[in-house]
Amino acid sequence: MSLILNLETATKNCSVALAKNGKTIACKEIAAQNFSHAEKLHVFIEEILHENNVKFSDLTAVAVSQGPGSYTGLRIGVSSAKGFCYALNIPLIAIDTLQLLAKQVEIENGVILPMIDARRMEVFSAFFDKNHKQIRATQAEIIDETSYQEITEIIHLVGDGIEKFKNILIDEKFVFHSSKIFPSANEMSALSFDKFQKKEFVDVAYFEPFYLKDFVLTK
Repeated sequence: MSLILNLETATKNCSVALAKNGKTIACKEIAAQNFSHAEKLHVFIEEILHENNVKFSDLTAVAVSQGPGSYTGLRIGVSSAKGFCYALNIPLIAIDTLQLLAKQVEIENGVILPMIDARRMEVFSAFFDKNHKQIRATQAEIIDETSYQEITEIIHLVGDGIEKFKNILIDEKFVFHSSKIFPSANEMSALSFDKFQKKEFVDVAYFEPFYLKDFVLTK
């Protein structure tokens, strides 16, 4: 039996899920405009374990969203995950953030384009097929009227980065899903269990989030 604690903090959604053998048995999350990860993450973890009669020592692994996303959010999630893994001597699993976002859209045709807002007209994005398999590398890209002209398939856009492009990407091939869908630890359960079974772990000492862009301090 595996009990995996899944942590997602790459966007404004602070999300924690407890999974047993790849199935979510509890999930707590809040998407706050002012980012509440520092205040909520460990509260959610303690509540989920307590409410499900699970001790920290019962955990078999911790999974964390690796990015791309918010620099501060990623640091909080990854630091917490590494701390638990080191103290409990259990493996650390890293999950791609954009894949978690893509998994919240079910399609029959076309491709899925999850977008995480990277400010101004830039987003973190990647392409996934209908089976949620990544088919284009993750990029930080600036979107304009000429973007994705070479793609003839239906493009399903999802995530908080899509709202600012509704008046720019006006071709009928663009299908806009909700901009209020965020990466969630709930979608991590099956992915982290698969990696756990395959022993696809990352090094607790040296693992770093996938920031994609350098941190820039502004006033």
